[in-house]
Amino acid sequence: MRVKKITEVLGKKVYTDSGDFFGEIEEANLYENKIDGWRIKVGAHLASLLGGARGVVIPHQFVKAVSDVFIINKAALPSQEMDMDESAELM
Repeated sequence: MRVKKITEVLGKKVYTDSGDFFGEIEEANLYENKIDGWRIKVGAHLASLLGGARGVVIPHQFVKAVSDVFIINKAALPSQEMDMDESAELM
């Protein structure tokens, strides 16, 4: 297993575990010398769903994989967005 430096993952693309593009890693939040969460700059298509927010903070426990891209658990997404996705699937 190769350990990555935080500076190596800044700017990486973030996808949900269902394959949807979510955004890019902007910053790591540290607490007691450990990664607590990730600030993610969301894509333009999600900003409107998030009430105009330019980013979100995802707790590190929802990160499934870090490599060339980040894979996050879809359960980490705000519930408003999940409601929108579910209604779009019904159409």
